Amino acid sequence: MERRDKFNYYLDIAETVLERGTCLRRNYGAIIVRNDSIISTGYVGAPRGRANCCDLGYCRREQLHIPRGERYELCRSVHAEANAIIAASRSEMLGSTLYLVGRDMKTGELIPDASSCAMCKRMIINAGIERVVIRNTPEKYTIILVSDWVKNDDSLDDSALGY
Repeated sequence: MERRDKFNYYLDIAETVLERGTCLRRNYGAIIVRNDSIISTGYVGAPRGRANCCDLGYCRREQLHIPRGERYELCRSVHAEANAIIAASRSEMLGSTLYLVGRDMKTGELIPDASSCAMCKRMIINAGIERVVIRNTPEKYTIILVSDWVKNDDSLDDSALGY
């Protein structure tokens, strides 16, 4: 029997976490790990007490034909990364790794080019998370050093502001 490598082990757990997601478009599962201990988990879902899209039977962003990666302020859900960060203390997250897996709910396929949105990136940076590991296929993944997001900050780039 071949033993599963740790990256895929944790990505498998994040993939299980995404099954709790409530989005009709794309669900993500996130886990935060430090020193081989799971600190917290998170999945896509509406804020506590509010109706989820799966309960309502529609996605507002889909109704408005909003493409992936745009107008997240119209989404009723909290992202998986944000929910995982909310559930942990910053001192636990310092130097940790966030594992992220996304699935398209219409096709059931993994999202091979999954990435954190700009707001989640900011939260990951401020949480003190050191790296993000994103599943591309059942066996392959991408490792992102959060310090690269800090060094390559384009949030104040004039082109992003429409100038």
